[in-house]
Amino acid sequence: MNKASNTKRRQLVVGNWKMNGNRCVNAELLAKVMTSWQGEHRAEVVVCPPYPYLQHTHELIAGSSILLGAQNVSEANDGAYTGEVSAQMLADLHCKFVIIGHNERRRMQGETDEQVAQKFMAAQRANLIPILCVGESLEQRENGQHLTVIGQQLQSVFSHTGRAVFAQAVVAYEPVWAVGTGKTATPQQAHEVHHFIREQLGEVAEVVRILYGGSVKAHNAEQLFALTDIDGALLGGASLDAEEFLKICKAAD
Repeated sequence: MNKASNTKRRQLVVGNWKMNGNRCVNAELLAKVMTSWQGEHRAEVVVCPPYPYLQHTHELIAGSSILLGAQNVSEANDGAYTGEVSAQMLADLHCKFVIIGHNERRRMQGETDEQVAQKFMAAQRANLIPILCVGESLEQRENGQHLTVIGQQLQSVFSHTGRAVFAQAVVAYEPVWAVGTGKTATPQQAHEVHHFIREQLGEVAEVVRILYGGSVKAHNAEQLFALTDIDGALLGGASLDAEEFLKICKAAD
């Protein structure tokens, strides 16, 4: 496993706040982060607050290098879809990125590979950068099916879009068994899957950023980011702790 040169792809750290925070907590968190994350950086940083706080977060990070993302999006452009939020609405609220097919959406809301593909396309129609999440369960990992499952998740999008559009997208590998459990894929396991994903991307592989999203912490971030095919992290709980988040961002920088 070779060290990443950081000359081909800019490292990316995405903080997914999930259903956490309020105006006061968010302001305190971002104030701490921005105090230490000023000026130009080699790494790119994105925060993804819950829908109600998108505008507030945009105002808080204005003038900084931190970018705004959303946690989910509807596959529909508009219409009678109570409770849904369209890609155009997210763009109107200054989002640049949107998470697509997060494992919690797939498991808890029953999002299918087909629905995820439709959401991916909706995001790109609105000029948002989709962060496509793929990953396997513990049972699939133990049965040696992880690459097959991930290949199918990717192919469901490829079949609609082809591969060239991934030059304007991000892929995040989330081993479901390592999300929020404290477990982390070994460097060898992470390397295998990230290399596999890059092979699946074909001609655009060298420009696509592939993130790791399984319990990344300050103590293991540097080791993971050193791997050739890992271009940053999709964080959950670690993004809610300013000190931890900053250490991970600095490891990517």
